[in-house]
Amino acid sequence: MSRVNNLLSQLQKYKNIKLPQKVKIVEMGPRDGLQNEKIIVESENKVKFINLLSQCGFQAIETTSFVSKKWVPQMGDASEVYQKIDKVPNVSYPVLVPNVTGLDQALKVDVKEIAVFGAASEAFSQKNINCSISDSLKRFNEVVIKAQQNGIKIRGYVSCVMGCPYEGDINPLKVAEVTQKLFEMGCYEVSLGDTIGVGTPEKTKDLMQALSQFDFQKLAVHFHDTYDRAIPNILVALEHGIQVVDSSVSGLGGCPYAGKPSGNVATETVVNTLNYLGIETGIDKEKLKEASDFICGLLNRQNISINF
Repeated sequence: MSRVNNLLSQLQKYKNIKLPQKVKIVEMGPRDGLQNEKIIVESENKVKFINLLSQCGFQAIETTSFVSKKWVPQMGDASEVYQKIDKVPNVSYPVLVPNVTGLDQALKVDVKEIAVFGAASEAFSQKNINCSISDSLKRFNEVVIKAQQNGIKIRGYVSCVMGCPYEGDINPLKVAEVTQKLFEMGCYEVSLGDTIGVGTPEKTKDLMQALSQFDFQKLAVHFHDTYDRAIPNILVALEHGIQVVDSSVSGLGGCPYAGKPSGNVATETVVNTLNYLGIETGIDKEKLKEASDFICGLLNRQNISINF
């Protein structure tokens, strides 16, 4: 109850602040949420999970990741899952690809949208994908060019936009630099990830100001709720004009390189918050609960969302 009361008290000041009328929520549960879970979810259950999410009203559900099974065992069935899910009209099903090999696998199953990921931290880039930021962008550029040649949409991610487990605080201007390069490559949208959840409303404000040269309708935010600050950070971003938020049903997920638990902000918490503030999301809360109950039951875990 204290978490609920604490959140509600923080929301009061936003009752009189201009915020977007609508917010698009990108559901990350099937990919970012599941990829580091120790319990391997069977392919048929992943398909059911995604199909349940498809009935919730999301416009985008990140479905899987075409990465090496050796490094990410949970995603070893990417092709099978993508082929078997029901593709609902007007819902996009992006997949994460780290390289051209991953893209080639995605193309074989007729993927329509991919995501590429970089970092604003040199140390994190080395730990996560074993190369520098510069080299990672060159690698992604090859992926983007081939994707464009095949009519594929590309979304970009920037990790560690507020802090890195190895470098500490990150200069917002570095985030702007990487973001600019992703847009120049051809990404239609760039999602800004607070990978280890060290962001604060003040840091979020500073980041928004450093990115003021960009069209905020082409930016998204992706906050982890390590210190229960994801919602305040999201609200600061919305106040500055952001209209797209990444989240994960029941708070699934976290970064294996972050050095501490750092789960994604729960989709239910985001939806409840936005509904409370009169912001439209298009999400059916009852169907969202059904999807959440299903996946939490498989993983033997509690839903960490805040309901009010």
